[in-house]
Amino acid sequence: MVSFRELARRLKADGSVPNVVSHQRISALAAADPDFPETVRIGRAKAVDYQAARAYFMKRESRQGQRTDLKRS
Repeated sequence: MVSFRELARRLKADGSVPNVVSHQRISALAAADPDFPETVRIGRAKAVDYQAARAYFMKRESRQGQRTDLKRS
């Protein structure tokens, strides 16, 4: 289990994600994406299993900079 800050650091260090991801973005994904691995609260921080989170980010398609307001429903 690693915190979101440590997860962001490890993903960057081992090259699992093509772009840098922040702990704030990881927190937003955890709150909004139902496919995000299960998290646990430790004190005031949240933690996630590193192997499950790494697999999630490896298969996740990055849509950085995509404008969703121009997409038709």
